[in-house]
Amino acid sequence: MSLKAIIIDDEQNNIDNLQELLRKYCTDVIITATSCDVDESIQLIKASDPDLIFLDIQMQEKTGFDILKALDNYTFEVIFVTAYDHYGIQAIKFAAIDYLLKPVNYEELQIAVKKASVKGQQKKQNLQLENLIQLIQQKPNGKQRIALPLAKEIRYVRVEDIIRCESSNNYTTFYFTDGERLIVSKPIYEYEDILEKYQFIRCHQSHLVNKKFIKSWVKDDGGYLLLEDKTQIPVSRQKKEFIREMLQ
Repeated sequence: MSLKAIIIDDEQNNIDNLQELLRKYCTDVIITATSCDVDESIQLIKASDPDLIFLDIQMQEKTGFDILKALDNYTFEVIFVTAYDHYGIQAIKFAAIDYLLKPVNYEELQIAVKKASVKGQQKKQNLQLENLIQLIQQKPNGKQRIALPLAKEIRYVRVEDIIRCESSNNYTTFYFTDGERLIVSKPIYEYEDILEKYQFIRCHQSHLVNKKFIKSWVKDDGGYLLLEDKTQIPVSRQKKEFIREMLQ
């Protein structure tokens, strides 16, 4: 299946480089238009109904997010392409959307395009993009939904319903207030960055805990956090001072 794609970047050389990589390594991608201008890009997207957009995050006076906010329908996939590993990345991770860092690695590009192709085979409203737009327009709160990529689906869950996260190698298990558990094939440190603004505490190498579910800090037996559901979460020696500050 071929993908009609648009490349949006405020530097022409970046567009040229990405086009060359796509020509060599992603032959199913057909570039129908490119643009260095935000306002022009919005009109291009509306007029051409692309399957896929390669979107720079930080442009000259606006951002790639501004382009998305100006649209009404999201029946396309987006791969963000950025030179910055901090600008907007947390929001993108929160919505489980792919991004590539410049200079673009062709193997990572192939993986991202393949995923976009699978997701875009049926033209339908892109819930991940909707979730992203909601996130960047709102202040952080527990009612915000985070997208968790599972083996056969992307599950949207409210942050306030997450009790804790526990890692095992490169997998993270999410524990919820209704007793459900979900396993995501991503390491816990990625979710530490995403959830810290929602009062989640990394108390141990393998544990990330929602502060509102902590009942007490028990200092016996090396120290552990006692949660409302009576679960005991260990506190590492290196984290004790940090935990003390967070719980004051």
